[in-house]
Amino acid sequence: MSFNPPVSDWHGKTVWLVGASSGIGRATAHALHARGARVVVSARDQQALDAFAAEHPGTLALALDAADTGAVRAAAQAVLTAGPLDLVLYCAGYYKEMRATEFNLQEMLKHQQVNYVGALNVLDAVLPHFVARRAGHISLISSVAGYRGLPKSLAYGPTKAALINLAETLYVDLKDSHVGVSLVCPGFVETPLTAQNKFTMPALITPERAAEEILKGWASGAFEIHFPKRFTLWMKALALLPAAVYFPVIRRFTGL
Repeated sequence: MSFNPPVSDWHGKTVWLVGASSGIGRATAHALHARGARVVVSARDQQALDAFAAEHPGTLALALDAADTGAVRAAAQAVLTAGPLDLVLYCAGYYKEMRATEFNLQEMLKHQQVNYVGALNVLDAVLPHFVARRAGHISLISSVAGYRGLPKSLAYGPTKAALINLAETLYVDLKDSHVGVSLVCPGFVETPLTAQNKFTMPALITPERAAEEILKGWASGAFEIHFPKRFTLWMKALALLPAAVYFPVIRRFTGL
């Protein structure tokens, strides 16, 4: 079933990626540029963005802090002044493992600002444009960590769960406006964030593989794009378990 208008020909299309200085965002920007898209990359690291732009002619690099509403609006204005925007991918992310016994309010709020409030700032800046045009696509990168509660994910997991609910509600509300909405839920991907993990990550894939899966999902018109399937399908199955079964299973497999 196709939930969104499929996009496979990127020539002449403009894509804005917020959180594109490394990891999945950078790899997806590279893949889109290789397919002929006009790519706009944003992140806090101006040097990393400039390096990407130097390697990918025609790229527009706009440094910003996604949690800064004014900065996001200014960047969006620069993007839209140059022409219609076809797709925005919110891929900015922050992650530090945390358990309830080590509760840290500042860290909790930082996760919220980067992972969730940043996405709201981007929506604030581009949604009126998409609705007015009756065209465009919003894609949010969440995580399988948002499916159910997991150990050490006290700060990260809830923000990803919020993005899942946000994407589902956006899809329902925007369906008649002809604005596409997709949700990306990766498993473990080799990024600066996951490099912090001290455990063996099952089914770990490269950012380049993740980017290919995302583009494949957009080409098929999918709503949820999750990968790698050999891991994410298990996570989906676990999410369906009743609490009386889910909690013991998670405790057994994580040892926590």
